[in-house]
Amino acid sequence: MKEIEKARRRQREKLHNESQRLFDRVAQSSSDELLFKFAFNLDCENRDTVGAVGVTRDMLFVATEGEKNGDATSVTAHRIADYTEFKARVNIGTVSLEGERDGEWIEFCRTDMTLSPYVTDAARCLSALLEYDGEGTPDIVYEPDRRICPICHTPYDKGVTVCHNCTKPASNFKRLMAIVKKDIPLIIVAFSMFFVLSLIKIANPALQKVLVDGYLMPSEYVGAQEDIFKGIITVVILLALLQLVYRVIEVIRSNILVLVSTRLVKKLRTLLFDKIQLLSISAVSRRTSGELINRMIRDTMHISEFFSGYVPQLIENTLIILFVGVAMFLYNWRLALLVLIPAPIIMMITRRVWRFTHRLYHRQWMMEADSNTILHDVFQGIRVVKVFGMEEEEIKKYDKAIKKVAEVSEKNEITWAKIIPYMTYIIGIGNYIVMAFVGTRIIGGEMTVGDLTMFTAFTGQIYYAFDWLSRLPRRLQMTSTAVSHIFDIVDEEVDVKDSEDAIEDFEIDGNVEFSNVSFGYEEAEDVLRRISFSVKKGEMIGIVGRSGVGKSTLINLIMRLYEVREGSIKIDGVDIKNISQHCLRSQIGVVLQETFLFSGTVLDNIAYADQNASREDIIRAARLAGAHKFIMKLPDGYHTYVGDRGYTLSGGERQRIAIARAILRNPKILILDEATSALDTETEQIIQNSIAALVKDRTTFAIAHRLSTLRNATKLIVLDKGKIAEFGTHEELMRKNGIYASLVLAQRTMSTIAKKS
Repeated sequence: MKEIEKARRRQREKLHNESQRLFDRVAQSSSDELLFKFAFNLDCENRDTVGAVGVTRDMLFVATEGEKNGDATSVTAHRIADYTEFKARVNIGTVSLEGERDGEWIEFCRTDMTLSPYVTDAARCLSALLEYDGEGTPDIVYEPDRRICPICHTPYDKGVTVCHNCTKPASNFKRLMAIVKKDIPLIIVAFSMFFVLSLIKIANPALQKVLVDGYLMPSEYVGAQEDIFKGIITVVILLALLQLVYRVIEVIRSNILVLVSTRLVKKLRTLLFDKIQLLSISAVSRRTSGELINRMIRDTMHISEFFSGYVPQLIENTLIILFVGVAMFLYNWRLALLVLIPAPIIMMITRRVWRFTHRLYHRQWMMEADSNTILHDVFQGIRVVKVFGMEEEEIKKYDKAIKKVAEVSEKNEITWAKIIPYMTYIIGIGNYIVMAFVGTRIIGGEMTVGDLTMFTAFTGQIYYAFDWLSRLPRRLQMTSTAVSHIFDIVDEEVDVKDSEDAIEDFEIDGNVEFSNVSFGYEEAEDVLRRISFSVKKGEMIGIVGRSGVGKSTLINLIMRLYEVREGSIKIDGVDIKNISQHCLRSQIGVVLQETFLFSGTVLDNIAYADQNASREDIIRAARLAGAHKFIMKLPDGYHTYVGDRGYTLSGGERQRIAIARAILRNPKILILDEATSALDTETEQIIQNSIAALVKDRTTFAIAHRLSTLRNATKLIVLDKGKIAEFGTHEELMRKNGIYASLVLAQRTMSTIAKKS
């Protein structure tokens, strides 16, 4: 496996180096400046090759090396305007850049999946160039390198901006120690105790030798029976005292390390949680909830257990090998050499096992994360499961997931069950060597039974340490995997972040301007393309269009939940990138299509928008939202607990509380995403009247599938295929007889049919 990875790395480095010559040829073929360029490594028949693509404002150049002579290069040129569409087509293990011309798809280049970010970004940028009709150089953002390691040129795993190939486990462990640097004095105290404990362990066999040779089996007369008895009692008391000191020191050391490891877990979880809060919705959604919970809980516990349980034993056993080895060599170097003969074999096996288990435990971690995700989804959506009678299906799905976990875990355990007995046997050979060597020397009178006792104890200690160290890779690999997963998130670049000079006290007036804004969730395709419009303070803008055209995406960009890929969004003439996220969002009120309530009281959920709001303000907001009457009918009124996600309330009740929450914020910009979708006609009318008062002197963006709810809108934006297809008042758009008019007529027809039925 390692050799395959080395070969792949060499191949990527070769492509990276050889493509530079082709880039020069592409540059020579064009009089215009290249907007972006990239290399590819496959031909149309999936054979290895070296090629390069360069793109200017109007042209796409493809350079390939000649078949016979590596210096012969052919360059083909394509006019971008001759094509109607560009796309990155994902094949089996490859991805190709293609363009449509005269109804036919033409392939420009092909790569394996390691270079796919270059192709997907190129397809998106070419589509943007195709639509660009301005003067000068277009603002094209081509940045696939952010998803590829600059050292080994390997794409990062999804949601990760750190290369696992280039990150060494030792560096992650150093970072762990940096986190607990304030506790280093405690750690030093704890580690100093290991020396004392190791010396006590060496002293025990030495005292046992004195006991055996001096009093139990003396080689010559040592005194009266009473003196022998006193000597035995003295040695036994010394052994007992040493054992007592050992236990006391061990308890103190363990308590110190538990304290440090507990603090470490707290810091890691705080670090993780804080970082997750900083990440954009896009970054968080790339990972499942089960995976994030796994990293927050399970991985940090692995690290805690390793630090408080395994690190002490690692240090102690390492010192035992060192101290006992030195003691054995000082006493009898020939015997020490014989005892330590199996050690190199053990170390070699341990090293191989370490490499093998890395892949096994990473796979087990992923399987466990998948099973946790299923659990989380089922518990969160238990009502949906019940309503659709999907209990059996969910049971089967979870059984399938935990079966995979069990299979991987079983494979890991069986692997260790096969390896450990043989390693233990090899380790035990030292005892037989001691018995044979010392036994013959005792018969010859060169050594004593006390020597046998001492060396047997030494051998037991040193080989117990070797035995424990041979099992360490298993736990060390699990911990290394856990540490790696934690730092994956910690090291992830925050894609939506405040600038150093972001405005913290910006007072929003309400004028909003979109200027050539493009954005896409996927790298190869934009959901919104070159969106431009302006809204004045106090206007209500209705956003309509078919499902999936980017309506919710547009309002998410206003809140800066995502970063625009191209263009800018300005509020009162200031780019929202220059306003701190807290300042921006604290002046925006939102009622989302998917209503979410926290576990807590009704009062807590409404007050979430303003923690300093008085009870009177909360009740006033509830009245405006049409929620006060039903709240007062609840068992404890405003102090009624709403349960997990608010499922003790109906959909309409939850939505009215969400509206009250937005009203309480008293926002300068109000966003309504299907705010009345879960309400009956009567309640909707009440809330529409409240909203009419609420939107006065506020800039409002409203999304609604029921177009009648947008009758008070100042202007309407009609989105289609990621663009603004129509923009104007209701009357203007009806006169155009376009997309909006067809949507209105379709809804009127459906309403007429519903009334007749």
